[in-house]
Amino acid sequence: MAEMKGIHRRRLMATAGLTALAAPFAARGSAHAADDETMAQAEGPRTDSFPLGDFKLVVVEDGSRVMENPGETFGTGQAPEAVGALLEENFLPADKMVNGFAPVLVDTGEQTILFDTGMGPAGRSWGAGRLIEGLKANGYQPGDIDVVVITHMHGDHINGLMEEVGPAFPNARYVFGDKEYAFWSDESRMGTPAEGGHESVKKLIVPLVDKATFIKGGDTVAPGITAIEAFGHTPGHMVFMLESGGRKLLLTADTANHYVLSLQRPDWQVRFDMDKDMAAATRKQVFDMVAEERIPFLGYHMPFPSVGYVEKTDQGYVFMPKTYQFRL
Repeated sequence: MAEMKGIHRRRLMATAGLTALAAPFAARGSAHAADDETMAQAEGPRTDSFPLGDFKLVVVEDGSRVMENPGETFGTGQAPEAVGALLEENFLPADKMVNGFAPVLVDTGEQTILFDTGMGPAGRSWGAGRLIEGLKANGYQPGDIDVVVITHMHGDHINGLMEEVGPAFPNARYVFGDKEYAFWSDESRMGTPAEGGHESVKKLIVPLVDKATFIKGGDTVAPGITAIEAFGHTPGHMVFMLESGGRKLLLTADTANHYVLSLQRPDWQVRFDMDKDMAAATRKQVFDMVAEERIPFLGYHMPFPSVGYVEKTDQGYVFMPKTYQFRL
């Protein structure tokens, strides 16, 4: 397996740490927030398209939700006052946040490759599951997708693999991390906190394995797209480096899930990180690389359109969203 610059494999080895599958955050926003969601649903999902060398990227906001008490998920173990103070320093409310889900399509000119699939039918009752709608708005039909890559097997990344009639992307082949699949498909997960995730993988992933390729770090998904091990959030969590026309972008998936709490304080524990110490080490090493090489990244839960840069500080990183860099 290849090693990422600055990431030591021994610190990224998967463990048997067990936790519940990351579930959609409960939405208990105000009536005003609910009205905003209804309006957004009527208008269609937000999308953003931009070039990366010879590649074309399309980011789709599959959905978003209001979440109460961010400190119960980010900065667990920290004093609630410390979490609230950091949010307020960054002009954010201490008691609520918005959590979004952003799959991305990469059109290489030879293949259309989709990374993660959003909430699918399971999310439509609360306004998510809008990936296919967003792809269609950008000229891509489900049958146009050649490859579906799953960064890890939490529900908000795999629920969109299936529709009621069968596979959502009927002509696609699939790319799964071998370590991630081995963990979640193992029947020994039954009776553990990972049982729900195991059942989801049996329902959504196992029926697709005949059309799947299983990869490790350093493997190539397509020319210019390389898998990198970034374990901790889940035992086989992977990120992907895109390179085209002399430009790079790192798809960081769930390495960091809040642009303030996870980046400015990468040591703080996150409820849904299965191996919390490993996830924190991975965060620092991945974003040290992003900062040092001054490359953009796309994070699945970053503020839409989910792309930006980081500047390293004494304690962590400051997120800087993209503006017009990709237009020049």
